[in-house]
Amino acid sequence: QVQLVESGGGSAQAGGSLRLSCVDSGYMYSTMAWFRQVPGKEREAIAAIYLGRWYSAGDISYADSALGRFTISPVENVNNSVILHMDKLKPEDTAMYYCAASVYRLPAGLLLQREAYDTWGLGTQVTVSS
Repeated sequence: QVQLVESGGGSAQAGGSLRLSCVDSGYMYSTMAWFRQVPGKEREAIAAIYLGRWYSAGDISYADSALGRFTISPVENVNNSVILHMDKLKPEDTAMYYCAASVYRLPAGLLLQREAYDTWGLGTQVTVSS
């Protein structure tokens, strides 16, 4: 059964850090990403990465809101896994964070497109207080 499992959400103070993890042991993916959603708003992309061995600069992408603060990376020696390390957290980062995956190596123009992903986790809540 295909299932993405997120973990690591919780509460943090503004300026603090959190690390989110996403793992799926049941399938092979080429691209994984993190999105977030606030009630009443559309789900927005945060970061995405190609998990293949031959990695280039065009295989990783960040939303403007994440640049310089968040880092996406695969878990070493663990297939189908990705971490989102979040630094310098702001109250506006409060949201439900979702892991997404695709079996395809997505081109740069699609890395942050929600419609490009067909597998999703159930989400993990992140709350940042001021």
